[in-house]
Amino acid sequence: MLVKEHKDRLFRFVLGRKREYLLELYNALNGSEYTNPDELIVNTLENVIFMGMKNDISFVIESTLNLYEAQSTYNPNMPLRGLLYFADLYRGITKDENIYGRKLIKIPTPTYIVFYNGLEREEDRIELKLSDAFEIPSDDPRLECKALMLNINFNHNRALLERCKFLFGYSSFIEKFRRYAKTMSEDEAANKAIDECIAENNPLADILAKHRTEVCNMILTDYDEERTLASYKEEGREEGREEGREEIIALLEQGYSLAQIKELRESGALVVAEHTPKKKED
Repeated sequence: MLVKEHKDRLFRFVLGRKREYLLELYNALNGSEYTNPDELIVNTLENVIFMGMKNDISFVIESTLNLYEAQSTYNPNMPLRGLLYFADLYRGITKDENIYGRKLIKIPTPTYIVFYNGLEREEDRIELKLSDAFEIPSDDPRLECKALMLNINFNHNRALLERCKFLFGYSSFIEKFRRYAKTMSEDEAANKAIDECIAENNPLADILAKHRTEVCNMILTDYDEERTLASYKEEGREEGREEGREEIIALLEQGYSLAQIKELRESGALVVAEHTPKKKED
């Protein structure tokens, strides 16, 4: 199934503008004190999409291969996505090595972090494991990929947010937008949140000011998909399971946008059954 390239998510957009933020985030997570952003070797695979959404950012520092993702919906399939992405990263890292030889090829140690700011889960930390998806459970899986999901909503993981100005600023901006969106239009809420962050000297103030239009477009797209997904789920709970809607929900959770799903339906690549509520039993 082919899809068009996604526009950048706000999380990736901001990290891509300032490598200092990325280093600060790494230090906050690992208790390190690196000061030179040039020590980061960013190796994000551009124009590569897994399950409809390219990863946010990957980089190497001090022999660790770090994959950072941002999610506004809970997705238990992140370890599988990570496994596929790590495989491509390691393929690139070892392209000049003889993997069939007798010499052990050293590779950077992987670390996979998912930054979650959705409203479905309340835990501060959740460990997602590839082995949880195995049809035959194993106490000692021969293949494993773990993702640490950290809740970065404004009232969660406060110690981490306080150690990282980028995360604090990002979380604060999202919280303001969601709060204002309850009583005004989404566009007004986005601009009001930006204005307030600038007035408060939010750590992201300069980016929010210089890239207001892009930021508004990204947050409105994310919010529309988040709200639509919640609507589909609620409708599914009220009227029972229906295969077409379940498929749409699955695609939204995997990162496909509404526009992409519509395009797939119009091209015939995705056929969604009309909604037919189940009959109630007597």
